[in-house]
Amino acid sequence: MIGAPRKGSDEIAQVEEHLDELTRLADTAGATVIGRTYQRIESPSPTFYLGQGKVDELKDVLAGAGATLVLFDEGLSPVQGVNLEKHLGLRVMDRTEVILDIFATRARSHEARLQVELAQLEYLLPRLTRMWTHLSRIRGGIGLRGPGETQLETDRRAIRRKIGILKKRLDDVADHRANQRKGRGGRDVPSAALVGYTNAGKSSLLKALSGDDVFVEDRLFATLDTLTREVDVGEGYRFRLTDTVGFIRKLPHHLVASFRATLEEAKQADLLLHVVDASHPVWEEQVEVVETVMEEMGLEQKRVVYVLNKADLLTDASAFLAQVRERYPHAVLTSTVSPGGVAALRDALRASAQALRPIAQIRVPVGDGKLLAGLHRDAEVLAQVQTDGVVLVTARIEARLLGKLRRDGVEVVVGVDA
Repeated sequence: MIGAPRKGSDEIAQVEEHLDELTRLADTAGATVIGRTYQRIESPSPTFYLGQGKVDELKDVLAGAGATLVLFDEGLSPVQGVNLEKHLGLRVMDRTEVILDIFATRARSHEARLQVELAQLEYLLPRLTRMWTHLSRIRGGIGLRGPGETQLETDRRAIRRKIGILKKRLDDVADHRANQRKGRGGRDVPSAALVGYTNAGKSSLLKALSGDDVFVEDRLFATLDTLTREVDVGEGYRFRLTDTVGFIRKLPHHLVASFRATLEEAKQADLLLHVVDASHPVWEEQVEVVETVMEEMGLEQKRVVYVLNKADLLTDASAFLAQVRERYPHAVLTSTVSPGGVAALRDALRASAQALRPIAQIRVPVGDGKLLAGLHRDAEVLAQVQTDGVVLVTARIEARLLGKLRRDGVEVVVGVDA
């Protein structure tokens, strides 16, 4: 296992932590790590990524250790990958390939399998050349191409065609989800998406809040499939929570793009729950990784509640929370193994539900059947009384719909009792 941090960038502890994470990725993928090393570089070598001397040294070390696979913590170009394999005489995988391998074994639903296949093909496409170098020795003349090139172009066309088909199928999945959300309409309960670094405990929180049998495992990328559960947050309020795929540092952009249909749930959610492993030594770096991906997805304007999970592993949870709240005022501490460990999160969700769906009284003229029908369609009508030519409608209603009613000149009183 090999790291290649830039000179003057990461501290030694950070480099080791990155390699620790790659070790956990390897374990999830089913490999056993027998050794690790790293070399600080000014910039990646176009030939080997590392320096020639380091690669020569690695060849002897790997032979002596009986290694069968080399894992790189960085992304390798097709040329670097094939050169390293030739020189070392071993199979070489970069970080992206390891993650894709995990995704391929962890995908369960039809949608997840489509997303993984798309990511694999987009990774493979620029690397096809190395697969056909043995045929390129047969030279072509003027106006004649060698069979290696012909086969290569044939494979490229086939892969591009398959990529197009997969993207179309995933677009259909996204449209289907959009139609489902539209069908639920304004009467639906508010929604929140659980986002965060992989293995921060998103699935465990969903299980603790819902009480359902949700798959949980202490491994990176334990779950890839989107899972939605409706949970009771108290005082008659409910929230629809959706678990999403976890993020990780150095996650290639095309990999995120492949999971666009899944992550669309986060875009449509009323609230994001950013789950953080509070016990992790570099949790702040992990927060930055997730925030960067969220910004790339256009989620930076979403309302976010920071959920500091695994509080049971903290030495002084109260002091930690006080410190974190200086930066994230609405952060909450949670633990899925301590009694009452998710009570603070349930309270935060209830407060959000009340803010997102306040109870209001709307005065509707008796003759305005269109407005009355619209309220019954788009809000949760709790009571309706007719008096003095006016229908008084008490309803739990979205804040955005309240704003529209006010702009239309409708008389609305917010904060009334149900």
